[in-house]
Amino acid sequence: MKYRRQLLFALPLLLQAHLVFAETDEENELALIYGSRPLVSIASGSDLALNRAPAVASVITAEDIKSMGAKDMDEVLETVPGIHVSRSAINYASVYQIRGISNNSTNPQALMLQNGIPTNSIYRGDKGKSWGGLSLENVARIEIIRGPGSALYGADAFSGVINIITKTAANAPGTEFGVRAGSFNSKDAWIHHGGKLNEAVDIAAYLHIGRTDGFKEIVSVDAATRLDNIFNTNASLAPGPVNTGFDAVDAHVDFGYEKWRLRGDYKQRSNVGTGAGISSALDPVGKDNNERISADLTWKDPQFSQYWGLGFTGSYLNHAEVADNYNMYPPGTRLPTGLFPNGMIGSPARWERQTRISGYATYSGFTDHSLRFGAGHEDLDLYRVRTVKNFLLNATGVPIPTGPVIDYGTIQPHQLPHRRLNNYLYAQDEWNFARDWMLTAGLRHDQYSDFGGTTNPRLAVVWDAAYNLTAKLLYGKAFRAPALLEQYGVNPSGNGNPNLKPETIETMEAAIAWQATLNTQVNLNLFRYKIKDTIRTVANATAGTGSTFQNTGAQRGDGMELEAVWDASGKLRLTGNYAWQRSIDEVTNQDASYAPRHHINLRGDWQLASGWLLAPQVNWVADRKRPSGDTRPQVPDYTTVDLTLRTSRSMKQWNFSASVRNLFDATVLEPSAAPGTALPNDLPMAPRSLWLQADYKL
Repeated sequence: MKYRRQLLFALPLLLQAHLVFAETDEENELALIYGSRPLVSIASGSDLALNRAPAVASVITAEDIKSMGAKDMDEVLETVPGIHVSRSAINYASVYQIRGISNNSTNPQALMLQNGIPTNSIYRGDKGKSWGGLSLENVARIEIIRGPGSALYGADAFSGVINIITKTAANAPGTEFGVRAGSFNSKDAWIHHGGKLNEAVDIAAYLHIGRTDGFKEIVSVDAATRLDNIFNTNASLAPGPVNTGFDAVDAHVDFGYEKWRLRGDYKQRSNVGTGAGISSALDPVGKDNNERISADLTWKDPQFSQYWGLGFTGSYLNHAEVADNYNMYPPGTRLPTGLFPNGMIGSPARWERQTRISGYATYSGFTDHSLRFGAGHEDLDLYRVRTVKNFLLNATGVPIPTGPVIDYGTIQPHQLPHRRLNNYLYAQDEWNFARDWMLTAGLRHDQYSDFGGTTNPRLAVVWDAAYNLTAKLLYGKAFRAPALLEQYGVNPSGNGNPNLKPETIETMEAAIAWQATLNTQVNLNLFRYKIKDTIRTVANATAGTGSTFQNTGAQRGDGMELEAVWDASGKLRLTGNYAWQRSIDEVTNQDASYAPRHHINLRGDWQLASGWLLAPQVNWVADRKRPSGDTRPQVPDYTTVDLTLRTSRSMKQWNFSASVRNLFDATVLEPSAAPGTALPNDLPMAPRSLWLQADYKL
């Protein structure tokens, strides 16, 4: 009923604007009045004006990134309506809560793409827990879908899809290098070049090197504190600082020749700190090391013949995640099974490779129809696993100290290697069935070698009610494939279940994009979703035998996202968005996650007379409720203010910027996992920080 009331609220806006603007058909004249529209490809596979894309989408450009003073992907996504970036205690890994859908420690519901190719790990289904921020200097734009995308992208395009488009020689010509330094002993340097290898071949190359000690906010009580209280020991390192440092290397090369494009990419995150601890016990010693090597080859000919367009992509990704002596509990820790005089130590590691091949064809020979057909094959192989530790797990999942740190891979591995194959087909029709109306209908079927097949449709009706007003009604179904950890993990505290089915979600959305004046754009989105077959750990029926992953429970949610851009003058642009959502666990009928019910982000871009641009930004996060079983008080609201000052035009080829994050040093906490006995006081986030940057273009 509430969702219907929201739709009724939106309809008068749509009808009013239609009556005002539908009287004229002079679209060329109106284009001069209302401006052009940005293009997005993530929603349909082909370039469409953002307001007409058959999805609720956002595009963040390289210029937007500079204006907000963002240093990594997490800072960008926090500004997108409907997305809040939370943290996991493990590695302080970012968790993208999209419309209230998230997992408190991993991110398997959001699909990460780079140039349209999936980069999620198959072990947990997420972007990788030891990922220490994605550098942005080589990003041309970021395209984001809020809502389901499995009809095009398959697995894990569940709550949203985030596509990172890298720079080519065409959009970043010349040579540019830059440096940045800031709080927490952070240093970065990079170089980017775009040009011609010869008359026929374009080349773009990028290298970034950086490091940081990370912020050192204090955790007052941790999981080891609780054990000290039980066994009268003194092992805990709390109160003590979180461990959030890392070293980073990013390299990318892009070759373009006629209809061909070849890319290679290397990403390394080494000495990644354990955050608040792998077991929620502070660990200043353990480190993570994450390496990704990828390559892709693409051929596209949109005009292969009069009516046909063809395209092909092949890609390869090798991902290694290697732990270095986690102190899961510090020296002197006692458990019911015995004493760990040197600490409870583990060094798990995993290596996976992903090989993909896909092709598509477009056909425009039917009047008012644009057809797209595609097929692909995925070979997803967790080919090597290492388990090094100084303990064994008993039947209930409690560690038993064994003495030296040795390889337990043949005795009690944490995961067995596994290979998963997937073949898929999809079809899509964009039909202009009437003047100013478009219907997009899509269907994709995926057939997996281990858990079977899944079919996911989508429908989108887009109505250009007036030149300056577009309305959309959207339906989509999506799935999240069970992660290999959930299917084949070996751990009594969370045993894998090979009989798992994928999680599924159905979403309805209504959206309005209104160019109210030449200087004002307003977007309103309403959504409702239903999740089934949620994958969770469930205690085994036999007492004292641990737990197993099961398809259990369901979740429903609804909400709205309102965003506006106002060019108040030639020198001042104001942007802002407000998101409200409510997510309910249908088993407990209580809040399903720690995501904020209210989230506001505001930014101003003010062109100063001196040739500098000043960009203040306000972020308000409120009403994060605890789920069932967590009796702690509600997570505190917070408001942060950021300030960026940068040159807005080249000063003899130099550009400079200075940013202050969390200007007023607000206390920011992200929720720790329920029931909160391990980290009862939640996860403290970064205090005020200062950053200075300079770049030079040859």
